[in-house]
Amino acid sequence: MHSISHERNWLTWLVKVRVLIVMVLLAIELAVIRLTPSPLPILPFLTGMMLWFVLSLFFLFLVSVWNEHRLQAILQVLADLAMVTLVVHVTGGIDSSLNFLYPLVIVVACMLLPRAWGYLSAALAFILFGTILELDYYMVIPSYSTSHPKLKALQVVIFVNLFAYFAIAYLAGLLMSKLRQVDVQLKDASGALENLQALHENIVQSMSGGVITTGLDGRITLVNRAAQQLLEIPEEQLSGRSVGDLFQDPLPHFGAARADAEVRYMAGNGFRKTFRVMVSALNVNVRGDLGFVYSFDDLTEIRRLEREVRMQDRLAAVGRLAAAIAHEIRNPLTSIAGSVSMLSDAPALNSEERRLLQIVMRESDRLNKIITDFLAYSRGKQYRFERVNLVPLLEDTLTLLENRLAAESAGIRLERSFAKSEAWVLADGDKLKQVFWNFCENAVRAMEKEGGKLTVALTERGTDWEMSFSDTGPGINPQQTEKIFEPFQSNFEGGTGLGLAIVYQIVQAHEGKVWARSEVGKGTSFVLRLRRLEQAVASGTSSASESAGTALAAAGGGTRG
Repeated sequence: MHSISHERNWLTWLVKVRVLIVMVLLAIELAVIRLTPSPLPILPFLTGMMLWFVLSLFFLFLVSVWNEHRLQAILQVLADLAMVTLVVHVTGGIDSSLNFLYPLVIVVACMLLPRAWGYLSAALAFILFGTILELDYYMVIPSYSTSHPKLKALQVVIFVNLFAYFAIAYLAGLLMSKLRQVDVQLKDASGALENLQALHENIVQSMSGGVITTGLDGRITLVNRAAQQLLEIPEEQLSGRSVGDLFQDPLPHFGAARADAEVRYMAGNGFRKTFRVMVSALNVNVRGDLGFVYSFDDLTEIRRLEREVRMQDRLAAVGRLAAAIAHEIRNPLTSIAGSVSMLSDAPALNSEERRLLQIVMRESDRLNKIITDFLAYSRGKQYRFERVNLVPLLEDTLTLLENRLAAESAGIRLERSFAKSEAWVLADGDKLKQVFWNFCENAVRAMEKEGGKLTVALTERGTDWEMSFSDTGPGINPQQTEKIFEPFQSNFEGGTGLGLAIVYQIVQAHEGKVWARSEVGKGTSFVLRLRRLEQAVASGTSSASESAGTALAAAGGGTRG
């Protein structure tokens, strides 16, 4: 059984072919009448052809408004048999050259209707054609035939056509039966192919790792959902782009010693990700290599954890070292400083000797400051976690900084960008002020020569509050950025390199996140995230006040200042 749309298409095609045949037959017969002497009656012939043409237009309209396509097909076959009989009669009956139209109608019946209708249309064609010839022979109706065969010859013609019609019905029915079987098999194969294609597409789209396929020219042809999420770019913006332009590092080449590599990717929000990319050839046995397949996964979090582990090891070593030697150094240092202070008061010293003693005292103070930072870094810190609002803490820090900058005429402007007037967290307010001040101090030291602008922003990011401290200083390179929270990484003259390491300890104790973003020549931003109070309470952070006293350096980092 054909579908409704399939039957409608066949009926529409039949009407159009019928109209074309009518117009061609009309043109041919008119040309024959004009060029050769013919007894063909013009008026009946034109009347029959016009009636057939009008019927065709009517059936064309009927197809678009009536959904009973099987009944329409029967009506069209019967109407065609009647019109063919009329045209054969007016064009000479037994002498007509248009009796070949009967087999065409039989073939159409086999195409549109079940096989039995092919034999039925053949029988109707035989009856109609025989009736016309018999009526012409006995002069019951006007005859347009030029020959008048005997009754035996007439009967032979009729029965020969009977054999021909049924033979055509049999062959056409057999052919259409085979075609229908092939059509069913083709639909089954097409459905299986579509299911297989859908399965393969679902497998590719359901993979947790990113998959990109390209042509031999490196242009992207397919991107699965995971790749779109990792790259944070929709498929329509990726299709047709060169895959090498997406990443900051060269991609691995197929056939090289290693078919995988770690590459960096800069996301649209400014965060840099690390991907492990593997490449293989997109090969079809018959056609050979058609392109390449790049599969990749996100190693950003893994690499971050590895860096944290390394920092924890280093900070633990630094802490043990500081705890072991700080007191041993500080005691003799205090004695040295006191002795030098007493010597500096001696009246017998000249100016050069006094200058040397001042240098010793200044360096002793600096060394004492370093040891103090060591002790602050290595000692266990006591935290008092309570419900605090981040906005007043930021305002207090920035107010102190504004007064200092005004007194020093530093040429540095402060800009606030607080999306909320209240931002509650569970934290130690004094420790957070220390974090804020360290960020501001580093920004001011970065811009003290050329001046600039420090922008402090507070926004809501999912379940966290995000604070950023962005300066317009010279920036730092990527290598320094990766080590920014490691100890002894100061970029400023006279810095101990422990300020940001202590900041990192405080943030870790608050179960927050901190990182730096920087680009040479475009400034640096320090970003801090803390869980909102309702989120912190829901996850059990309220118990942190009980264990905060034992919080040491879980992970570390360096400092810009």
